[in-house]
Amino acid sequence: MLVPISWLKEYVDIELSVHDLAERLTLAGLEVASHIQVGDWWDPETIVVGQVVAVKPHPNADRLVLVDVDHGQPEPQQVVTGAPNLFAFKGQSVAAGDLPVLKVAFARRGATLVDAYSDQRPRPFKKLKPAKIRGIRSEGMVCSERELGISEEHEGIMLLPEDAPVGTPLRDYLGDDVLELELTPDMARCLSMAGVAREVHALTGGALHLPEDAWQPSGDDRAEAYVDVAIEDPSLCQRYTAIIIRDVEIGDSPAWMQDRLRKAGMRPISNIVDITNYVMLELGQPLHAFDYDLLLERAQRSGAAKPVITVRT
Repeated sequence: MLVPISWLKEYVDIELSVHDLAERLTLAGLEVASHIQVGDWWDPETIVVGQVVAVKPHPNADRLVLVDVDHGQPEPQQVVTGAPNLFAFKGQSVAAGDLPVLKVAFARRGATLVDAYSDQRPRPFKKLKPAKIRGIRSEGMVCSERELGISEEHEGIMLLPEDAPVGTPLRDYLGDDVLELELTPDMARCLSMAGVAREVHALTGGALHLPEDAWQPSGDDRAEAYVDVAIEDPSLCQRYTAIIIRDVEIGDSPAWMQDRLRKAGMRPISNIVDITNYVMLELGQPLHAFDYDLLLERAQRSGAAKPVITVRT
């Protein structure tokens, strides 16, 4: 299990160094197999938080755009990129008032990054040099997760939370320590962030700040009016709870959630999938989200009045 320390600290106060905490956990039976330092190699002078202030068409290429980036210097830096998640903002700018807040990981000239296009494994590093791309000079880069060594994601650039401070070294903002725990079956209580937090509380006395265990339903109707749950073998699954959530819009999950999932070893997919994975990692409770419209369509084809979720283990 991967435990990001920044996430863990949300649930329990930790005064020990990461090294001392790892030793304390190992002696208590939660063996720390490795200590991963996310972003420890990011140069604080050349890899920083930036903000896109303008996205302009490239005069010589339809699949490229020119991006002006404020990176904490007196003047923005123009770079050339083919990141598809910036194309929707072509022709927009902060000055015109039509560009939303887009915070990015910006690499200045001379930055060392992962070579995203190399076939070697592990991918080698390369130093960022000025280049002319279809006739336009580019002396920096808006980075993808792959170029930062965070994941293999390279479909577009990585977007940071809107409150990310411009000019701050990315290592200070996004860097983290992650402990990899090798848990034995008798330590299953620690298969969640909350479980590890309780263990750290017991070992160190640090105050707990666990999320409130509460659910506030709304509306006058009840879920059983819309769906039934059938457990085929109660000896294997004693309880299965289903709720109905309406008016959901599928899209990307917030940047902070994506960051936590990545550090915990999971790939962000969408807000629906990500929240189920997030709760599982947070509380140790597996979840699954069903598309009610699809369930209802299948039920109606079979002549049923409402869907039935059948649990097989």
